[in-house]
Amino acid sequence: MKPFFRFAILALTLVVVALLSALTAMRFAIHGQEVEVPAIVGLTPSDAGRAVATLGLQLEVERQYYSPQIPEGRIMSQLPLPGAKVRRGWQVRVAQSLGPQRVAIPDVTKQSERAAEWNIRRRGLDLASTAEMQLPGTPADQVLAQSPPANASRVAAPKTSLLVTAAADPPAYVMPSFVGQPLGSASRTLQDAGFKLGNVSMAPPSANAASPSTAPSVPGSPPQPSPASVIVVQTPPAGQKVLAGAVVNFEVR
Repeated sequence: MKPFFRFAILALTLVVVALLSALTAMRFAIHGQEVEVPAIVGLTPSDAGRAVATLGLQLEVERQYYSPQIPEGRIMSQLPLPGAKVRRGWQVRVAQSLGPQRVAIPDVTKQSERAAEWNIRRRGLDLASTAEMQLPGTPADQVLAQSPPANASRVAAPKTSLLVTAAADPPAYVMPSFVGQPLGSASRTLQDAGFKLGNVSMAPPSANAASPSTAPSVPGSPPQPSPASVIVVQTPPAGQKVLAGAVVNFEVR
C-alpha cells in the first residue's frame, strides 16, 4: 500500500504545481499587458498621441472648450487620469482647449431656425441641440430662446442650444353620423366643416332593398351614386376623433 500512497501524493503534488503554474501564467498574461496612463494635459494632440501610442494606447479628442488658462490647441483634461492602470489598446479620451473666448454669442431670437443656425455657424460656433414647443399666438419656426444668451461671456463650450416654436396641431373633431342622409346634403355639410369628400361607392345590393335614389342608368350598366343616394356606410365611422381636413368615404344606395 505504501507505493500506492506515494504515487497518490506525487500525483497530487504535480496537480497542485500545474495549477499554480497556470494561475501564475494567467496573472502574468493579464497584468503583463497593463500599462500606466501618462500625463498628457498641456500637450498638443499630436504630441499626446505619440506619447500614448508608445504604450499601445489610443487618443480620442472628444470635446473642445474655451479656457483662459490652457493655451489654444492644448489638451485641458483626460480620462483615464494619469497613473491609472489600463490594458493595451485602451482609449484615452481628452478635451482640447480653444483658448479664451473670442467669439461673441449672436442674438438669434425671433429668427427662423434655419437663419439662426446659419448665424451661429458663420461665427465658428456649433449647434448643440434644438427643442420645440407649441406657443399659441406665436408663428411656427421661430426661435424663442437660446443658451448661452446673446453676448454671454465666460462660455464653456462653443455650442448653442435653441428653443423653437412648433406648428400647432390641427383642431380635432368627433365624426358625426351621416348614415341615412342623402349624399348631396352630407357632402355640403362636410365641405362647410372643412372636411374632404373621398371615395363614394355603391353598397352591395340587398335582397329586399330597392334603389330608387340611384341615378338613371343605361340598361345593363351598374348603378351610379347621385346626390339623392342614401348613405349606408361611412369611413371614418361616427364617434371617431378626426383632424380638420380629414377625408370621409361613403357607401350609398
